[in-house]
Amino acid sequence: MSRYTVALASAMLLLAPVAQAQLAAPAASSSATAPAAPLYPALPSETPDEFHAPVDGFDYVKRSVMIPMRDGVKLNTVIIVPRGASHAPILLTRTPYNAAELTAHAESSQLENILQGYDNAADVVVQGGYIRVMQDVRGKHGSEGDYVMNRPLAGSSFNPTPVDHSTDTWDTIEWLTHNLPESNGKVGIIGISYDGYLPLMALVKPHPALKAAVPMNPMVDGWRGDDWFHNGAFRQVNLAYILEQVATRRGEAKWYSSHYDDYDTFLRAGSAGALASQRGLEQVGFWRKLSSHPAYDHFWSEQAMDQVLARQPVKVPTMLVHSWWDAEDIYGALAVYKAIKPLDRENQVYLVMGPWNHGGAIDEGSKLGALRFGSDTALHFRQEILRPFLDHYLKDDAPALNIAPVSAFETGSNKWRALNRWPSGCNSGCSTTPTALMLAAGSKLTLGRVPAATTPAAPAVATAYDEYVSDPAKPVPYRARPIMAVGYDEAKGQTWPRWLVDDQREASGRPDVLSYTSEVLTAPVKISGEPIANLLAATCGTDADWVVKLIDVYPDQVAAQPDMGGYQLMVSADIFRGRYRESLSQPKALAPDTPLAFRFALPAANHVFLPGHRIMVQIQSSWFPLYDRNPQTFVPNIFFAQPADYRKATQRIYHDSYIELPLVSSKR
Repeated sequence: MSRYTVALASAMLLLAPVAQAQLAAPAASSSATAPAAPLYPALPSETPDEFHAPVDGFDYVKRSVMIPMRDGVKLNTVIIVPRGASHAPILLTRTPYNAAELTAHAESSQLENILQGYDNAADVVVQGGYIRVMQDVRGKHGSEGDYVMNRPLAGSSFNPTPVDHSTDTWDTIEWLTHNLPESNGKVGIIGISYDGYLPLMALVKPHPALKAAVPMNPMVDGWRGDDWFHNGAFRQVNLAYILEQVATRRGEAKWYSSHYDDYDTFLRAGSAGALASQRGLEQVGFWRKLSSHPAYDHFWSEQAMDQVLARQPVKVPTMLVHSWWDAEDIYGALAVYKAIKPLDRENQVYLVMGPWNHGGAIDEGSKLGALRFGSDTALHFRQEILRPFLDHYLKDDAPALNIAPVSAFETGSNKWRALNRWPSGCNSGCSTTPTALMLAAGSKLTLGRVPAATTPAAPAVATAYDEYVSDPAKPVPYRARPIMAVGYDEAKGQTWPRWLVDDQREASGRPDVLSYTSEVLTAPVKISGEPIANLLAATCGTDADWVVKLIDVYPDQVAAQPDMGGYQLMVSADIFRGRYRESLSQPKALAPDTPLAFRFALPAANHVFLPGHRIMVQIQSSWFPLYDRNPQTFVPNIFFAQPADYRKATQRIYHDSYIELPLVSSKR
């Protein structure tokens, strides 16, 4: 016999008496509750009932507490105190992204190591001696209560309860200032994206101990230009985020991949609504709300934080942080700045704009994609702008503050500019003049005066135009295929965070993309502010999307960086859904084969087109699968468009169209 057979036979002999005893035992009655006798004697467990890790050598002390809110709900809060801290200020972040994980980047005895990663400007926290506090918002991860995406203000049409993120922040600060003996009682709040929206909510009715707020790349208006829509076009790649964020408390539900190329995933599903149904999103409350509010109605406008904050004066020193190439929330920070700066009676609203992607200000900032900036721009922000701001408003000794009201990185020339206001090209010796970048015959661009009318008028007689066929069956990809699903792991090829700096040459070569190019520049051309698209366009359909891109075309050869030869860099770009031409809240079918004016702002830029470069404008009617396809046939709700609704359309762009540039010129 083999050793296996011998071992098996021996085991059977050993177990035989036990088996015979069990067979001989009388059957237990149905009312018996005594547990069955163990088959073998138990060994003492080697795992303690509770393990206490020695942390005497750590440079911090971590505590986890449940802080009660005014309605009795308790919120999970992680508090990290530098060892030996006294009279230390508190830096708070509220998050739906798991406070425990965000404060456990690495198992380490060093505070800076555990704070690396999302939302933690670790170098600033450690160098400044801050008490770091991270809290799960209600309904997420370790916190009690119910979760509502971007929970509206209490008492509004969409929140009949007495609690919201403003009250939760107030209650949290009240607890912290009474229960942290190591603190000086001063609190700052900071965060990125959703966590950047939460500091804005804290400003609505701020706690007296809240002395500074830093909303970075905040979600502000989900319809006008942040996460969910841009000018009415739905950002359908965020279906995965909605599922994973809202379907379960701890994010266990995961969006699965059905194709290697996301282009195929969305195209074969049909409409965004059809794909959402296939993935079970109809069970998720936020998706049901979003899909039933495709237009800019009260559901969106009541939650827009720029409009909320515009109704009250600024009470807390606030630093708004914006990224020029933010792939997620490129609208929000500047919208809030425009809303609250006029109410800034004590000059305590600051604005920082850097050459980063979403959240890039806390990362390494010397490059983005193929772009090189010549210095670590993010480190400069943290050390020379953010830390002085926080120290000034949060520390007892209140060191002097010497930062500009506006710190704007100028792309192209790669220089920081200290400005008194925004938009502004400089503080003195220059002016910003609206200048028309005209679409001309032969795919040319020329500079001229902005017409007296705010939008191009329909021609009385036929004028020159260019046209292309937009086919929903073959939409224009928003980046080179194959397109990976939205992700943040570069090692896995997930380069979503930097797609806005992708080379646009592939798009410019398509027959369904119009490209207009200037002559080679012999002098620098600088813009500061929002370019505005003024299209005179016609479609043979009854609805259409218009995508406009302002592009910096590099010289054919760049000796210092050969891979930038001929590079087409998007400086500013956005989409507009045609049905909202007359009203954002009341969609209307377009009159077919009729020249109509479309006017919409592109994201702000602070850029210099250098000598030897050229300026390009690209126009197309899809940006897929980032945005859902317009069927080009008017339907009440595009989320639920049917296959027969998607039709080819011939699109015409008239040469009366132009891009209004905020051109900076010298006064001399």
